[in-house]
Order: sequence, then C-alpha cells, then structure tokens
Amino acid sequence: MELRVLLLLLLCFPGLHAQKTVAEESRPEGSTFSLQCPYTAQVGRQNQKAWCRDREGQCEIVVQTTNPTRDWYPKQATNGKVTIEDNPKLRMVSISMTNLQAEDSGTYYCAYITEVPWYQPLKTIMLQVYKEVQKDELDSLSVPIKYDNLVSSMDRITWCRREGETECVPLVTRQLYEIRRNSRVTEDRVWIQDDYWERTVTITMQKLQAQDTGVYLFALYRASHYFTNLEVRLSVSKRTQQHTAKELGSVSVQCPYSAPDYGALSKAWCKVGDRETCTTLISTDSRPSRNRQKPQQGRVMIWDDTQQGIVTITMEKLQAHDSGMYWCVLNDPRRVFRMVEVTLSVLKEVPGTILPDTAGTSHTTPTASTSAPSFSSNVNTFILLSVVLSLLFILVLISLITLCVRRYKQLKRRGTRQAEDIYDIPEDTAQLGSTERMESPKVDSKDLDYVTLNFKSRLSPEDPVYCNVESSQTHRKPKDENVEYATIALKELPTNNKV
Repeated sequence: MELRVLLLLLLCFPGLHAQKTVAEESRPEGSTFSLQCPYTAQVGRQNQKAWCRDREGQCEIVVQTTNPTRDWYPKQATNGKVTIEDNPKLRMVSISMTNLQAEDSGTYYCAYITEVPWYQPLKTIMLQVYKEVQKDELDSLSVPIKYDNLVSSMDRITWCRREGETECVPLVTRQLYEIRRNSRVTEDRVWIQDDYWERTVTITMQKLQAQDTGVYLFALYRASHYFTNLEVRLSVSKRTQQHTAKELGSVSVQCPYSAPDYGALSKAWCKVGDRETCTTLISTDSRPSRNRQKPQQGRVMIWDDTQQGIVTITMEKLQAHDSGMYWCVLNDPRRVFRMVEVTLSVLKEVPGTILPDTAGTSHTTPTASTSAPSFSSNVNTFILLSVVLSLLFILVLISLITLCVRRYKQLKRRGTRQAEDIYDIPEDTAQLGSTERMESPKVDSKDLDYVTLNFKSRLSPEDPVYCNVESSQTHRKPKDENVEYATIALKELPTNNKV
C-alpha cells in the first residue's frame, strides 16, 4: 500500500521549487499543446523567457528567447517542434508544442531568467501524452519507452494500472539492473526488457482479454523524482461470432489464433453459465480440469490445426437447450483465456421456415442425414412438380380445342360453298326464252346426274329436245350403250312465260 501511495505522489507532484500550483494537461499522441504564461510589470521586457522541463528540480531548457532588448516588439524562438514567443506589450509568454509523443510527458514550466542566472517559474503544468491502443482478445501489447543518459542501473521501473482517481496498482516493479541481468523480468502476463545500447525499455502484455481494458502508467524514477512517465489507454475488444441452426441439425465453429504463440497450448470448448463461469465440454487433450465434462453423447467434436492456427468445433443433433453462449479458450493450467465468444441459437423445425440471415451473422443449415428436413424437401418438390404438370396439361388441352374449332369452321365453310355451287341456280337461267346454256359444275362424285337442256326462244312442236338419263334409270339390256334418248314434245308456253 505504501508503494501505491508513493508512486501516485511521484507521478502527480514531482519536486519543484518556488511553485504554488501544478496544472494537469492530457493530450493524445500526434496532437498539439499550447500554453500562455502571463507575467507582471516587475518582470522586465529585457529578461529572457524560457520553456523548461523539470529534471530533479532543475530547469532543462527546451527553448528560450533571444538576447534581451528594450524594444516592445514580440520576440520569438523555435527549437524543433517547440516555439516560444514573448509579447512585452501584453506581458504574455506563449508556448506551442506540435506532434506530441509519449516521451514528451513530464513537468514543464514557463520561466524568466534573472542575473544570477536563475530561472524563476511563471506557470507550471504536468503534461501527460498518452497512447491510444486498440487490440483484440489474445493480441499482445508492446510499448517501447526511450530514456536518456541520466538514467542509472539503480533507477526503478514500474508498470501499473490505474484504479479510480487516486490509486495505481503495480503489475511489475523492478530496478533496471535486475532487468539487465535477467534479460527480462516476467510477472504473470507482463514482462519488461531493456536495450542498453538503444536506451529503450519495452513493456509487453500477452494474452489480452476484454477485462484488460483500462489506463496504464509507466514510470522510471530515482528517489523522489521520475524521469519518464507514460500513459497508455488500452481498449481490448472481444472476437465474437453468431450462429443459427435448426433442431437435429449441426453447427461448425472456427476459432483462429496465432500459431507461433499458442500452437502448443491446449484448446477447449466451454458453455458460459451464471457469473461467466464456463463449463468445459471438450478439449484437445486429456489434462484434468475441474470444469471438464465428457463429450455429450459424442455430439461435440474438436480439432486443432496447429499449422494454420485454427480450432474447429462441431456440434451435431442440436436441441433447443443447446442455445446459449460458448467460448473457444486457451486451456492454460492457471486460467482460461478466451479466444472467441460464440452465441448459438437453435430454432425448432417448422416446415417452410427460412433461417434469418442478418448482417454479421452466420447460420448453419441441417445436414442431409436429418430425416425431418429431407421429408419436407421431398413434399415441396412433389407439390411444385404437380403444379407444373397440371399447367402444361391445361395448355395442351386448350390448344387442342382451339385447333378442333378452327378445323370445324373450315369444313363448314367448304360444305356451304359446294352446296351453293351445285344447287343454286340463278332465276334468270330458269326463264323461258333464254338462249343461255346451263351446266352444273363438274364434280367427280358418281352420285350426281348431269342434265343438259337447250332452249330456244321460240320452239316449234316439231323441234326435238334431248335429255341424258343415267343408265340405271332405264331398262337396258346387257352390253347396251350407257345412254338412251327420248323425244319430248313441248307445247307453246303461255304469254306470262311461266312453266
């Protein structure tokens, strides 16, 4: 507890002389910081102004104005990404720092230089430049921190997690010589390495989980003063999957991981219960586990491809009670580390039901060996085939009826024309006194008789009239000619010309 309180005091209140208040400023990496420091009339325009970084209570000059003058014009100076400007008329010193980096974190103050020379603070701030890091579960976080030549092997390095507003819980604390001697120091999932030649300390956190989300601080300090202060704002996201399946169907889940880092570790498939307790259903080896259960009637299978870094879990003959949340986990001897969180929904079989397919959601259809889905599929196919055949039969029947009607109408029109040609005789040709010759159409039918009548306008009783009569209508002898002739005598017609 004393270490936690001491660390917090060192981070927030470093030793500075002649200061009354310390303002805190927090900025993300890559941003710009600006500050204005007013001064009173007692501070002459001939005094140089400086922007200092506190080093064990001493001013480490970052940038300062040029030689003092008695004019009233603003004086400006730049050193790298830091600019200072003194405006005597406004009695204001302005500071600007661009492209901030984590190593810029520290305590700074505006100051004016007296004749001693001595740097008198005008305004002091604690600048915190933080890293924003986004990671997924099972990823690793690696943070390199550079330090200067003032750091000795006896200085202490601390990596802690902020809890609340006033406490920072150490995850690992070591003196620099211990780290150099052992190459690296490991505490649980955190280890520290030091590169003496590059003057860099690297903090690494492995097997990140969603609950690791938070604010972390790095401090390198000696006695009551720190040299480097770094804040990391870490956000760890779950890898999630959603699957939907039908009863008696199956589902297959793939959980990727880093093969070089975790290929040799055991993997497990567990179901999440109350308070996020996870009961193991199956694992890739036979090592005992207090939550381990035997595979449920062989319905759950697991296979680990250590070359590709993919764990595949298959669940068959699903039931409604299989719905719920599952985890793919690294089955570490001390604890489990979640790889993927899977939400499974098992739906009851309803004929004609289509599984919902939402964005970001995968679903699994039943296998071909399942009887209920197969029967439903056969019934649907039979109904569809029957409807198609019925429609085809109706179309063929309509076509036949249409053709028959057309044929009937054509035959009817032909018969009417033939009857008109044979039996219709114009009235003019029937009148006596006409000299026209009247003949019936030539038809090949043997059932028709042909009669030829020749009329003259004026007939005498002596004039003969000839008539051809079918041989069947006369008495004939065998081998007689086929036509007999008759003589018909006509009387003179009445004056009204009617027969």
